Amino acid sequence: MGTRDTLTKKFHEVVRDLRARDQWRAADSYFEDLFVSGDPVLAAALAASDAAGLPTVSVSPSQGKLLNLLAVGLRARRILEIGTLGGYSAIWLARALPEDGRLITLEVDPRAADVARANLAAAGLAAVAEVRLGSAADTLQQLAGAGEQPFDLIFIDADKTGYRDYLDGSLRLSRPGTMIIADNVVQGGYVAEAGSKDPDVRGVREYLEHLARQKQLDSTVIQTVGGKHHDGFSVSIVGADPATERAHANQVNSASGKDTQESASRLPA
Repeated sequence: MGTRDTLTKKFHEVVRDLRARDQWRAADSYFEDLFVSGDPVLAAALAASDAAGLPTVSVSPSQGKLLNLLAVGLRARRILEIGTLGGYSAIWLARALPEDGRLITLEVDPRAADVARANLAAAGLAAVAEVRLGSAADTLQQLAGAGEQPFDLIFIDADKTGYRDYLDGSLRLSRPGTMIIADNVVQGGYVAEAGSKDPDVRGVREYLEHLARQKQLDSTVIQTVGGKHHDGFSVSIVGADPATERAHANQVNSASGKDTQESASRLPA
């Protein structure tokens, strides 16, 4: 194929991709009109984030609704979010909680934390949602060290280079049945490129490969397209640690064997 043919092919690929993105956005708008009714509180939260100059990287309305439905389906009472930004996804998650539920959301940027606190208060969720300021890795360690009770749902949506550490910290704050969701793990499909130099892609690949090695996790990845272009979530359910299960089984078998011997020794000769 000559240079001209190659350039023509590339041009048509770009046009095709642009058309596809227009279709994705149109479909997203259609779904939002059907299933995500206009919500002035959420709209105000996005507007406040924009006014504060925060990055426009919050989950989409449909994705926020998905997080809410998953939390409701789990009957979650305790939710942990890693990466708050302006609190948009935190509002969706906190709305799924019962009155005595609790959401802790971690944010490293003081400006974003202030915006999120104001947005959560405006949403009437200040009583159940707490924004903790500081490094997520440090805060996760502090939570575990303080004996924080396990969470039912954990949502990771922060700097991609830290995802592996955030998974390890999340596992220390989980229990069998906990759902762990991580956003932005498809990276426009570039996650498939093993030789990528992009730090976000490398961080996500490291996270996913580490995720796959966790024997106590059952995981999958769902690709998404729409107003947020091409990306996706990883979804994991925590099960029992196989090593812990084996140790428990050995203890049970040992105790059972001892009881059998004692019962036999009490039988008349």
